[in-house]
Amino acid sequence: MAIMEEDSLTHIPRKQSLYNSLDEEFKIQKEMYRGQQYSQIYFARLHLMRTLLYSLVPTWKPHLPVCTVLGLEGDKECVIVGTLYKHMKLKPCILDEYSKERSVTPLVQPHNFVHSDDYLILEDESGRVKLSGTSLSPSFYVTGIVVALHGKETGAGDFLVEDVLEAGLPPQLDPPNKLEEDKYVVFVSGLNMGSSSSNPLQVQLLVDHITGHLGDEKEQNNAAKIVQVVIAGDSVEIPRELLNGQNLASKDQSRLSEPIKEVDILLTQIAASIPLDIMPGPNDPANFAMPQQPLHRCLFPSSASYNTFKSCTNPHSFELDGVRFLGTSGQNIHDFEKYSEGSDKVEFLERTLKWRHIAPTAPNTLGCYPFTDRDPFFVESCPHVYFAGNQDSFGTRLIKGSEGQVVRLISIPRFSKTGTAVMLNMRNLDCHALSFGTQFSL
Repeated sequence: MAIMEEDSLTHIPRKQSLYNSLDEEFKIQKEMYRGQQYSQIYFARLHLMRTLLYSLVPTWKPHLPVCTVLGLEGDKECVIVGTLYKHMKLKPCILDEYSKERSVTPLVQPHNFVHSDDYLILEDESGRVKLSGTSLSPSFYVTGIVVALHGKETGAGDFLVEDVLEAGLPPQLDPPNKLEEDKYVVFVSGLNMGSSSSNPLQVQLLVDHITGHLGDEKEQNNAAKIVQVVIAGDSVEIPRELLNGQNLASKDQSRLSEPIKEVDILLTQIAASIPLDIMPGPNDPANFAMPQQPLHRCLFPSSASYNTFKSCTNPHSFELDGVRFLGTSGQNIHDFEKYSEGSDKVEFLERTLKWRHIAPTAPNTLGCYPFTDRDPFFVESCPHVYFAGNQDSFGTRLIKGSEGQVVRLISIPRFSKTGTAVMLNMRNLDCHALSFGTQFSL
């Protein structure tokens, strides 16, 4: 869909771009829940990834046979492919939740559940085996990743790992079209309208800036080059204490609806001049399990009347002028932060892409729909831009793959806490923070 808008105040023509939604794989339409278990999504993931890894093994370890866990022979070197399971000493248990309700002193919940006693197990259809050796660090990996391992079975019954093969960056179908002019995409996340941390003035400054109603002629010219706005989750914050299953008084009903009305007003201002994608997040009025389905259009009666408004899934995938985008509202990265260790959030983004899976911890510790014949989180084609919303701070990195892949990774900060959005130039994949302060001095 091509959009051509003109700013009503300065009459600077807005740039246009060709948009193509790729959310179909994340939509739950024909699937039906019939009490199925989660084993089937693990089988689908193992089948997909094993086929891929088998094709890479001949160039990685051509002299070694490929075995199943059941087919391991003592002291005989081989390659095995399977799903990692991470045994964690501190991992929360439902029985702990029960004991917390029964005990007088509350249990202390750590921010991160990694412990030095954690260990990894590899599992396939034939069985499972405990992994040992220094080549595989338990703090680096999480449950749900499919890898190929070179090693041998020891006398103790462990598999001594000597080398690890991960899937690596998926192939990029096409390089991004070489744009002759600057075109920008603005990412914002964690507006949390209705919360005490949300600053209405900051939000309005953001809207006025990207719609071209703020700044001098140079800034308005730059604003006219913004061709897409992506709101990556947590647009509202609804008081949880009201959601207890009881009938609500009229004043409590307004406390629930007012934040959504505020968001609709905000989105209307944006959609009047710029194409807009809104994704659901963990605090939004959407389904809990991944992939989250689009927020219902009835929540946004004013903004949804514009053809520039799109309610999207989480994860969300789309193309703009041949540049492919993929991202989430941050749940997958927050889960990684609990169950593994890394230097920053951008590193977690890089790991998931190199493992070719957006959310490997689903369904183990991250809620997801129990798919029976597919795993929608498998990354088949490498995006050019990969982002995660609702992070603590802005972070970015440009990574390159062995087959010429180029990917811009972006950690989008919570706007309500930082007053910061992110602006990406599609021409060269450069990106920078857009910060809005509201401290004025006389």
